[in-house]
Amino acid sequence: MMTKFIRISLLSVLLLTVFGATQAQRRGHVDRNERRELRADRREIRADTREIRNDRREIRADVRERRADVREYRQDRREGASREELRADRQEIRADTREIRSDRRELREDIRDRRGDVRDYRRDRRDARRD
Repeated sequence: MMTKFIRISLLSVLLLTVFGATQAQRRGHVDRNERRELRADRREIRADTREIRNDRREIRADVRERRADVREYRQDRREGASREELRADRQEIRADTREIRSDRRELREDIRDRRGDVRDYRRDRRDARRD
């Protein structure tokens, strides 16, 4: 009788262990479609990050060029350049300034969009693991 009881209890423990392990695996399991979508989202976020970095580099280069133009304008003014030349330099500097401002505005929008994408990605990943 005692051996029968031990066998039944061992079999019960074994079954509970197997069922518990399968439940744990299923809880952390993300099906293929969701995994594929999450991977695509992650790639998109990385591409956006690279694009933002490149945009920042371009803006910094544009700012350096604008500063050089301002130095040249001041130098031309000291040397007594013609009015037409000075006006053209001022217009170029003004146009560069507007372009830099609009680029920075676009960059802020891109950063805001990327933050939202990262937030959505994390929520989707959390939800996929929960299901």
